[in-house]
Amino acid sequence: MAARGHVQDPNDRRLRPIYDYLDNGNNKMAIQQADKLLKKHKDLHCAKVLKAIGLQRTGKQDEAYALAQEVAALEPTDDNSLQALTILYREMHRPELVTKLYEAAVKKVPNSEEYHSHLFMAYARVGEYKKMQQAGMALYKIVPKNPYYFWSVMSLIMQSISAQDENLSKTMFLPLAERMVEKMVKEDKIEAEAEVELYYMILERLEKYKEALDVVRGKLGEKLTSELQSRENKCMAMYKKLCRWPECNALSRRLLLKNSDDWQFYITYFDSVFQLIDESWTPPPEEEHSLEGEVHYSIEQAVKFIEERITEESKSSRPLRGPYLAKLELIRRLRYRGCNDEYKLGDPEELMFQYFKKFGDKPCCFTDLKVFVDLLPSSQYTKFISQLLAVIPLSAAAEGELALPGDIKALQQHLCVVQLSRLLGIYHAMEKKQKLSVVRELMLRYRHGLEFGKSCLKTELQFSDYYCLLAVHLLLDLWLEGEETAVWQCLTLLEEGLSHSPSNAQFKLLLIRIYCRLGAFEPVAELYSSLDAKHIQHDTIGYLLTRYAESLGHYAAASQSCNFALRFFHSNQKDTSEYIIQAYKYGAFEKIPEFIAFRNRLNSSLHFAQVRTERMLLDLLLEANISTSLEESIKSMSLSPEEDDIPWKDLRDNRDLTVLFNWDPKDRDISEEHRKLSLEEETMWLRIRSLTLRLVSGLPTLSHTIQPKNSEKTAENGVSSKIDTIRSLLQQLEAAVDSGKKFLEQKIQYPVLGPPPTRMAGFFSNGSCQCQTSLFYLVSDIYELDTNGLEDSAEIQERIGNSFKSLVERLTDLFNKCKGDLIEVRDGTLKTHPSLLENLVFFVETISIALWVSSYCDSVLRPFKSNLQKKKKKKKESSLAMPPVFTHFLDYVTELQTLTSNVIDHIKGLEIILTALKLEELSLKDTLLLQEEKKFTKTVQGKVQSSYHHSVQEIGELLKKRLDTIKKLKI
Repeated sequence: MAARGHVQDPNDRRLRPIYDYLDNGNNKMAIQQADKLLKKHKDLHCAKVLKAIGLQRTGKQDEAYALAQEVAALEPTDDNSLQALTILYREMHRPELVTKLYEAAVKKVPNSEEYHSHLFMAYARVGEYKKMQQAGMALYKIVPKNPYYFWSVMSLIMQSISAQDENLSKTMFLPLAERMVEKMVKEDKIEAEAEVELYYMILERLEKYKEALDVVRGKLGEKLTSELQSRENKCMAMYKKLCRWPECNALSRRLLLKNSDDWQFYITYFDSVFQLIDESWTPPPEEEHSLEGEVHYSIEQAVKFIEERITEESKSSRPLRGPYLAKLELIRRLRYRGCNDEYKLGDPEELMFQYFKKFGDKPCCFTDLKVFVDLLPSSQYTKFISQLLAVIPLSAAAEGELALPGDIKALQQHLCVVQLSRLLGIYHAMEKKQKLSVVRELMLRYRHGLEFGKSCLKTELQFSDYYCLLAVHLLLDLWLEGEETAVWQCLTLLEEGLSHSPSNAQFKLLLIRIYCRLGAFEPVAELYSSLDAKHIQHDTIGYLLTRYAESLGHYAAASQSCNFALRFFHSNQKDTSEYIIQAYKYGAFEKIPEFIAFRNRLNSSLHFAQVRTERMLLDLLLEANISTSLEESIKSMSLSPEEDDIPWKDLRDNRDLTVLFNWDPKDRDISEEHRKLSLEEETMWLRIRSLTLRLVSGLPTLSHTIQPKNSEKTAENGVSSKIDTIRSLLQQLEAAVDSGKKFLEQKIQYPVLGPPPTRMAGFFSNGSCQCQTSLFYLVSDIYELDTNGLEDSAEIQERIGNSFKSLVERLTDLFNKCKGDLIEVRDGTLKTHPSLLENLVFFVETISIALWVSSYCDSVLRPFKSNLQKKKKKKKESSLAMPPVFTHFLDYVTELQTLTSNVIDHIKGLEIILTALKLEELSLKDTLLLQEEKKFTKTVQGKVQSSYHHSVQEIGELLKKRLDTIKKLKI
């Protein structure tokens, strides 16, 4: 453990075995060893804390906490105990306790630099910025070192960032921080680059751009050396803020003379030239143009400057792309301003052709040209592509055969042209036969290109992988046009591609999307795992996994994928605190606000809120069978119907919707409008799910008490407020459902590889929504019956009876929408019906809610029945009529049992069909599959069949549990 590295304590030898046991994960032995030691040395506080760590790690949190508090109350000052308690509190996720620990230590040892710095870092972990400022200054007074002083200054900046009132930030915190730094500047005590960076940050936040510029250009700016062009970049930023375009222009021009391949400076150069033209700027007579030297303020000068850069580049030993792309950028800007013909920069088509000749063998050539294709007239697209193809050295083995590249350079050039063809919409305009012909050609080129990658490692991509991807994109077009077999061919080609290039993330991502669209989740879990997603990717691409796991009936995998994501989100809080502390230690002050913003962004993540909500609903679905276990589950999750912890106003959509490569033209690509609509849809669906969860969590709070209720008592014990909460949530749910229905009326179609739609449409169309809402209304009626008693409630009883009947009818309708073959083979074509699977999953969820509500009904009716039976015995009357609500409930439970049994029988039938199904080898019409392709087609079909079988099994198992519980529901 970290603590023992610098322990200078006579007890170190005694404690060492306990440290070793804890380090090796042998927590039970650590506890035993600590107990032995404590028998001999009762006052050895560290041994108690180490025992507490062992208890914490073996799941005995309460004992561990009690032991830790026992030691903390003694306010220890020995390094061993303090370090051990810090580790324990960190594992308990209680960083606020560490601050109390070191506050006490600092009082007892007021001149300890170590304890003061530990106290500062403890405050940093919990974000106590004011106390950090005070701790920093106290530390500086004990040990006058610059870093401690600037820790205090940075804490003032953090107070300004976190202040709710922006005015307070700019009038109090930042000016105070500025004065503190100015004091050090006047006393000539500025030593490090980090201190200059901090001064610059304060001035920038105070919008004192001129002062910030003076700092960077002055003597202090000489310390800015760690980053390349750090001073220049900061000067450029300030010139832009101050709208000092002459300096902006001169500085960017000077930097381009040094390095004519730096794209950011071309953009600044063009921006400043056109700003100066718009302002009709002219250089001052007999003076220097600007602080940074000569200024270009006309289009002629800009054209000449770019031409000079191209001439210079031709003399360079290394070919540079910047000058050539700058020329295209200038043409685009001039054309936008409507003055291109005036300045003969050349024809964009010819310039792009020349660029291709020079850089076509580089993989970046396509992404470079992609930005400028809008300069080409659409009538010239085909001619332009033919022109490019004509310069690629391709050779055919025999006449009539496909001309293939002889080396990697030629292959890269050809790939670039194929990608441009797709981008310009040439493939989209083709008919089905032509598309199939192109797919065949691309796959021939792909397989031929594998020869060039024979020596590639498994972790490297094959040179020709893009041919396979482009072929799959064409097949996806055909699938959208109604060609069902095309999707199977997609999977076949991708599985083949993955066998040759096992590290290709694009193959895996496409397979994930297509398998999910077909309703097969089983292969997806393994594919996602092999992507080896790291850190923030659990938020940006995690939606690909969590969106489908549960909805396709893979409950165990859904639980696991939610756990993965939640582990990342929960560790973010702790990890970010550590990053902030490291930033303080090493003086990387400008990173601290970035880390805070990063943490906030993750805490407000839409995906985080979705996963948290779905995970709790899933846990209830899998674990809570009857009202008692439902109550326990809700208690363990700390769920409360009154509390809504989702930051609705600050929700951030962190999904990476462009993670899949795409060569579609702009009109077919994911637009900003798609992103906006997808976020709106996701938020609506999250609201519905969150309200459902809160309504379910409210059921145990309404539990029947043995005494008959009256209005006074209910008001006293607070139960009436509980039903008010349920009714209020029900109104919110109705409003959310109405919003969702209005949204779906727009009939939005996202691009095939765009954001996946939510489950909302299925939830409404299959009747689950109406069923679940009716169940929650039934809760309100049952509560009313419970409150009023049986004597004066004929109307309520009738209403409850009608609700029971309509619920059974609706559940039967929902079951009818689950009927049908999940996989069918028609005319040699395999077709899956994932919507049936989703409907079955919704049925299981709805029947579970019905069971929890029925359990509540049972808890209300049971005491009424026992009271009636007691009355019968007293009056010795066997003819005492039973209220109709009992009969209604028993009939409802019987019908619920029958329906659930029927669904289980249906699922058994599906299992038998899926097991017996012998999938034929499928092929695209007019396409003869190679032997290799046949092998992969069989693999793909097997994976889909196995996944459906697995889904049906898991759904069946869960329904059997529900049936067993329904059988126990007897008043």
